[in-house]
Parts: sequence; C-alpha cells; structure tokens
Amino acid sequence: MSAPSRATAYLLLAGSMALVGTYVALSKPLTAALPVFLLAFLRFAIAAVAMLPWSRRHPGETKLTATEHRLFFVMSFFGNFLFSVCMLYGISMTTATAAGVILATLPAVVALLSWLLLREHLTRRVVVAVILAVGGIALLQLARPTDASSRGAAWLGNLLLFGAVLCEATYVIVAKRLAATRAPLRVSALVNLWGLVLITPFGLWQLGKVDLLAVTGAIWLLLVFYSLAASLFAVWMWVAGLKSVPANQAGVFTVALPIAATAVGTLALGESFTAVHALALALASAGVVLIATSRPPVTK
Repeated sequence: MSAPSRATAYLLLAGSMALVGTYVALSKPLTAALPVFLLAFLRFAIAAVAMLPWSRRHPGETKLTATEHRLFFVMSFFGNFLFSVCMLYGISMTTATAAGVILATLPAVVALLSWLLLREHLTRRVVVAVILAVGGIALLQLARPTDASSRGAAWLGNLLLFGAVLCEATYVIVAKRLAATRAPLRVSALVNLWGLVLITPFGLWQLGKVDLLAVTGAIWLLLVFYSLAASLFAVWMWVAGLKSVPANQAGVFTVALPIAATAVGTLALGESFTAVHALALALASAGVVLIATSRPPVTK
C-alpha cells in the first residue's frame, strides 16, 4: 500500500481517534444491555473472526520468540483484558463525557510511566501536561451528581477509567518492543487472541445468565461496530496515517478522542455538558497538544 497524501493522512489520524472516542462512548448502552465480562468476550470473539487473515504466520515471517510470546501476553493482559474490564465497568458508572476527559490523559500517563520505568527524559512540557491532566480529572469531581449514591458510583467509575488509562499506558510501553519487528495488524490480531483466551472463562460464566435471544438487533449491530472499530478499523486508520506523518506530529490528533466521546455523550446519549465539563476537556486537550507538539530529545 502506498503512503497516503498528507491531507488524507491527517483525516485518517483524526478519524481513528474520533472512532475510539465514539466506541468508548457507545459502550455505555452496551454495558446497560449486557454484563461486562460477556460483553468483552463477545467483542474479542467477533474481532478474532474478523482478524483471521492477520492471525496466521505469513510466508517468510519468522516464528515468534519466547520473549515475544511473553510480551504478547503482557500486552493483552493489560491492554485488552484489564483495560476492557476497567473501561466497561467504569463507563457503566459514570458518563461518556467523563470517560473522554480521563482517556485524554493517556499521553501524559505514557510519558510519566516511560520516565519511571524506562528512564526516558521528562521535559517541562510533559510535567505541565501531567499537571493539566490531573487538573482536568479533579474538575470532573465538581460535575458529579448531587445525590450521594450517584456520586459514589461516579467516583468509582472515574477511578476505574483512570485504571484503564494505566493499563493502556503499560500496553503502549510494552508495544515499543514489538513495533520494530512485527506488522501492526499482526500484533493487534495476536493481542486480541490472547484477550479472548483470558476473558473466555469469565464470559462463559456470565453467558449462562443472559438470554441472548432477547438482545435487540440494535444492540447486536452496536456490538459488531464496537468490536470491529476497537480491534481493526481504528488500528488500521492510525497505522495508515503514520505512513505520511511523523509520530511526534500524529500525537496531536489524539485530541479528537475526548471531543468525539463528549459529542456522542451529549448528542446521542443525552448527557449534560456544563462549563465544568468544558474546562476539564480544555485542560485535558491542552495536555495532549503540549506533548504531541514537543520536539524529540536531541541525542549526542
């Protein structure tokens, strides 16, 4: 596949992140219709079928090493299994708008963990971005429901969503080890298969408690969209866009994630959007832009 034009690449990158924000927001009605473990099991199963072409080793491709097998397991455990559980349970307790703001802290959390675990340089921009991210999450607490029970659920939901961010940041850091040797869709397919293996016992346990025949066609369509968007389309669009745009410039397009999640939450799900939400979203987005537009450190 030839590299797309710069304008097309920008559209692909922005579309990828908007798609992520959309499926995160739309997972809220899915959690209302299906138990979380069953929902995650169905998501991984549908994606596994769709990604069969990338699951098999292609001619000329070297076999996976023992180290790569371990890395795939770690990536899936944090980036698929724990991320899905935290994200789905979290968004069932809070709002899509809050989910968008919290997930927008991912670049700052990745930079912070890279400093702690990989000893990468921590710039002033990253420090400011982390402060902005913390400020955005703190502001969300002012926009919580007024009754005590709902406040408690929203607090726990936001905490679980931040747990999902920590899981995804771990996934991103480990993925750096595999990105240089394996095709992105091959990595995504194998990580998804590990996710299916990990979630299957829990999914089958909840399967016996749900009458799938009673699930509406609209929910099934939404589930298929969620599965393919999360495992295939968002990944492909991002990888295709990176063919024409440097990674440090592409990062700025992650700001489309919280914007899309907020738009879906307010326009499609009927959630309220207050001045507090707007300020929290602005802080989180500013942190994304700060990191994405920073220059890579100069090596001597």
